[in-house]
Parts: sequence; structure tokens; C-alpha cells
Amino acid sequence: MRNRNYKREYEQYHAKPEQKKRRAGRNAARRYAIREGLVKKGDNREVDHRNFDATNNSPSNLRVMSKKLNRSKQPK
Repeated sequence: MRNRNYKREYEQYHAKPEQKKRRAGRNAARRYAIREGLVKKGDNREVDHRNFDATNNSPSNLRVMSKKLNRSKQPK
């Protein structure tokens, strides 16, 4: 089994400006839900973007669901 090259993975995927914006959007949505009291750290719940756009953090686009359900959901 080959070792995972995290540096290469970051340079090729995570360091791209588009991915940084999406990650920042997901983090902002989580902070909003914590501030509103919808989720807590370690509660196994995630903030879902209804339209799959991580940069759209309007309250009508966000919902809280279990980690298992959110990870099984795929865009159509």
C-alpha cells in the first residue's frame, strides 16, 4: 500500500482558489448554525446546502441533518 502524499494532494486540489472559496463557504455555514444554536460541536450533525452550492449561505438554503444522511446525499 502506498503512502498518501498530502502535500501533493493539497497543491493539486485543496490549494485551488475555487476550492478555498467552497471551503470558506462551508465553514461560514457551520459558524452560522452554531451561532443560531442549531448545531453544537460533536453532535454528529452537519449543515446541508439544499442547492449544493457551498457559497450560497442564505438561511433558506441551509438545513441541519445527520452526518450519515448528508454524506449519502449526492447532487442530481
